[in-house]
Amino acid sequence: MSSGLKIGLAQHNFCVGDLKENKKKILELVKVGINELGVELIVFPELALTGYPPEDLLLRPEFGRLVKSSLDEITDQTKGCSIIVGYPEYVGSQIFNSAAVISNGSITANYRKRELPNYAVFDEKRYFTPGGHPTVVEIKGVNIGISICEDIWVPRNAVETAKAGAEVICNINASPYHLGKLEERREAVSRASSQSKIPILYINLLGGQDELVFDGSSFGVNPQGEIIARAPAFEEALHLVDIKKADHSISTESAICSLPSEEELVYQALILGIRDYVEKNRFEGCVIGLSGGIDSALTLALAVDALGKEKVRAISMPSDYTASMSIDDAREEASLLGCDFHILPIQKTVSTFCETLSELLPNLDQGVTKQNIQARARGVLLMACSNASNSIVLATGNKSEMAVGYATLYGDMAGGFAPLKDIPKTLVYRLSNFRNQKSYIIPKRVINREPTAELAPDQKDSDNLPPYNVLDPILERYIERDMNPFEISEAGFDLNTVTEVSKLVDRNEYKRRQAAPGVRITKRAFGRDRRFPITSRYSELKS
Repeated sequence: MSSGLKIGLAQHNFCVGDLKENKKKILELVKVGINELGVELIVFPELALTGYPPEDLLLRPEFGRLVKSSLDEITDQTKGCSIIVGYPEYVGSQIFNSAAVISNGSITANYRKRELPNYAVFDEKRYFTPGGHPTVVEIKGVNIGISICEDIWVPRNAVETAKAGAEVICNINASPYHLGKLEERREAVSRASSQSKIPILYINLLGGQDELVFDGSSFGVNPQGEIIARAPAFEEALHLVDIKKADHSISTESAICSLPSEEELVYQALILGIRDYVEKNRFEGCVIGLSGGIDSALTLALAVDALGKEKVRAISMPSDYTASMSIDDAREEASLLGCDFHILPIQKTVSTFCETLSELLPNLDQGVTKQNIQARARGVLLMACSNASNSIVLATGNKSEMAVGYATLYGDMAGGFAPLKDIPKTLVYRLSNFRNQKSYIIPKRVINREPTAELAPDQKDSDNLPPYNVLDPILERYIERDMNPFEISEAGFDLNTVTEVSKLVDRNEYKRRQAAPGVRITKRAFGRDRRFPITSRYSELKS
């Protein structure tokens, strides 16, 4: 005896807190799935109804009431197929991260997430109570087991679900992207599938939410660890999987989309992060300070690719120390991308600040004070343009600079979103070359030129920092791997250099705490992912 089940993996973009639109999108996808694709089961991501992560919205009583009424409406209007949808379930004083199975106007089963992650960017134990039992539901003759995100990383959950009668597991997710994450997921799901001896379908959220970006990349594996389905990365999709059952044997048919390169994945993550931050927060566009350097050039390219050239304004703000090539390169960048471009010289503005301060600070030209006044003058101009046009300022600093404090608070750090905040300088170069392979938009001179802040005569980044090909590996070990300076030096780096870099990282926590959010790309980004005290006398350099 044979049977079959056509499943749609609803890899879509849901906005946190927008229950009305999320509900509407779910119901629209149900109609599309039934009428155009003939699906019999549509599986939505983790907490699709509320968006992920809803954070302290979960603690608002009215939010809980709206969740219930929205789920009731979805239940009433779901006819002609079954769906699995993630939502927060309120039971007395407890909240569960749950998945409802809805068929023909009623909830036929409900699963509560068992493993609650509380590491890295996850904080689920703050809100949720863990569930305790597997859930299996029969749909069109196929027994479907349900799990949620972290559950699949603990293989015993899949094994228990299989013992409860599941022939296929649908694992719904809100798994944020970072470098290497796609392979980590495949390995985890393959382990669970191998031990449970049944196929697993992994359905992931899409979209940007503050620092987090969800890439979709939904997929399926069989017990041999082979990919049996793969949806595209960073694209909305209702990806089809045909399940065939004959004599208790399960087979599948589905498209397997190719994997993009690492540079393509990162670039698409940044585009999606910018687009969703700007559009979901209802900004009309963005403003960028275009210095003629590589960081602002890449930021401009990303912004235009994300929002369209008509929504991007680039502003060059030369000072006495700005080389003419910087202005020329900035103008060329904007011209190649076709966006609005203006030049606002800051010499008079800086002179006015200095004149105002001259009596109080007679030695103004010494140290970094005057340098920082230049950066802050630019910040004031950018924020004025932002206020006048309801456009967000995109800060252009990269992770290497943010790590060691090579940035001016309230100056070049001014802005509402910082796309490159988690992009090391060496990766900035890789992404710039990658983008130029698609179409030439960043002048070669900008890529080849030695980095400079142009805040003092003949200034170079290398005057204050190690070369970036030395700095970035040190930072990766210190920030992402938690290696101490002595361990890093044993990997082949000069101990004095490592010591100075680690001191800079520790000393500049106060700056990063005040920085704009940015897209998380690495395994440990600054922000919610790395929480170090500003005030601390701890040091691993003491004997």
